[in-house]
Amino acid sequence: MRAPSAAQLIGMWERGARQPWVDRALTLVSACHPELTDSGLAALTVGERDADLLALREGLFGRALKSFADCPNCRARLEFSVDANELRESFSNAANADPAELLLDEIRIEFRRLSTADLTAAARCADVDAARRVLLERCVVEARRNGEPLAAADLPAACVEALSSRLAALDGAADIVLDLRCVACGHAWQLTLDIGRFLWAEVNALAKAYLNEVHMLAWAYGWREADILAMSSARRQFYLERVG
Repeated sequence: MRAPSAAQLIGMWERGARQPWVDRALTLVSACHPELTDSGLAALTVGERDADLLALREGLFGRALKSFADCPNCRARLEFSVDANELRESFSNAANADPAELLLDEIRIEFRRLSTADLTAAARCADVDAARRVLLERCVVEARRNGEPLAAADLPAACVEALSSRLAALDGAADIVLDLRCVACGHAWQLTLDIGRFLWAEVNALAKAYLNEVHMLAWAYGWREADILAMSSARRQFYLERVG
């Protein structure tokens, strides 16, 4: 995948800064799928979306995901790095978005994986219980008990729990958990990696760095923003060093 140019990245950042998180993730993914409409992007499963975000992140910043976390036991700061290749297995099923089936006793459920459009619908709900109902109704394609139709809202709790587990297993990319251990006190804990929020923090910093370069060079030479951003990073750095 070809990484977006400096101008394209700033455009993504400008749009994303005004959006709620779910829409912001799609703005980032749009760099991977310029051929898709907004509705097409929203139809990607969560796993497909996050696999694309990982690919975009690698294209922009490389394989190493460097971050830090505060130990919940002693508050010491732990710096760590994750290789993108280590995360790729979590995304291995993301390309297969076909409906799946779940059998539990006399109940058969045909379901599909959740998409960003589903998350957007759930986010509009007044409370967590309502959001869960919306997600359940949207992901269940068909349910039958002994061959008779069964509404998603009437599924037994055991079926809903089993369906939730299957969705999590199929879209493992949606819930990446890192095992960490504090070097200061030895405390071990788990940290969930949200690739979209991780990437957005980096895009936010890079876009502002680009704009700071534009500010310095426009102030020094009177050049237009578009002309400065069209330069290669090596050329911009040369002129920045001259200004310095």
